[in-house]
Amino acid sequence: MKNQKKGFTLIELLVVIAIIGLLATLSVVALNNARERARDSRRVSDVKQMQTALELYFNANNVYPNTFETGETFKTEAGGTVLMDPVPTPPEPDDCTDNTYNYTVSDSNDSYCLEYCLGNDTGGIAGGDNIFATPNSVEGERETCTP
Repeated sequence: MKNQKKGFTLIELLVVIAIIGLLATLSVVALNNARERARDSRRVSDVKQMQTALELYFNANNVYPNTFETGETFKTEAGGTVLMDPVPTPPEPDDCTDNTYNYTVSDSNDSYCLEYCLGNDTGGIAGGDNIFATPNSVEGERETCTP
């Protein structure tokens, strides 16, 4: 009688484990890239929502607000119509050195700049620090953000 053992050899098991490890590593890397793109997409969406709220405020008051704080309720005036509740905060973890939305308004409150950062190119917007200025501002003003 022959002594036949059924089962896998050590080499076969090691090869299968190595393949599974490689596939797991690749999927984790792909998942992290997808998360980065999702955070950047959310930042772009947040900025567009903030722009809409600022324009609604301007239409109601004929000036832009002095402050626009993230995490706060944004209304047309004290006790007025709620435009955003709350003003969004950038998603964590940050892909940028400055992970905030910085709002500045001109002295006459007739124009504004909204600074934000993207980790990577998103929707035709370059990665890195970006500025969204008042929609009717001069293109040069957008670059220097002098409302």
